[in-house]
Amino acid sequence: MNHRHLLPEEIDLLVDQEVGFGVGPLKAHIRDCAECRTRVDEARFVVESIEHLPHFAPSHSFVDRVMAQVPVFVPWHVAARDAVRQWLPQSRSARYAVMGAATSVASLITLAVLWITTQTDALVVATGLASDRLRDLVSQVGRGVIATVFGEQAFALVQQLGTAGIVVALLGFVGVAGGTLAGLRAIAAASSRRRG
Repeated sequence: MNHRHLLPEEIDLLVDQEVGFGVGPLKAHIRDCAECRTRVDEARFVVESIEHLPHFAPSHSFVDRVMAQVPVFVPWHVAARDAVRQWLPQSRSARYAVMGAATSVASLITLAVLWITTQTDALVVATGLASDRLRDLVSQVGRGVIATVFGEQAFALVQQLGTAGIVVALLGFVGVAGGTLAGLRAIAAASSRRRG
């Protein structure tokens, strides 16, 4: 005699009235074991009770009501496809015309990109010319500003000293401005202490 009780899967086999190899010993076990026989009878009762329950079906609008509340994720490629379909005409001939126009535009853009990439030497020369012109323009504007504000002698001095001279002059200007600001604050603080 087998001393272990039946597992839930084995009880399911007996309730479903399965046939086959291994079911015979299970049936023999429930004839000898009162506890397992009770468990099988309870499981059969539950299954029969469930089968006698009335079957309900949801209304036809149930799915629409539920799906209206469910946020649906739409992949980008599906959204793009739907957007393109929305803008495409319905007639076949108009669709062919739109596709032909789109193909022509895409071809022109592709040819333009290919032409630009093959003309890199011309692009490099044009970029160099543009940067030279921009540097000359900035230099002329800077010279005019320095000459107007500080005079021609200051411009000649900056031109002699170069970039380092400009940096030193700017640092000196910032230092003088900071010192002036600190002095004015000290005067204002002393004035407010005398009044207060």
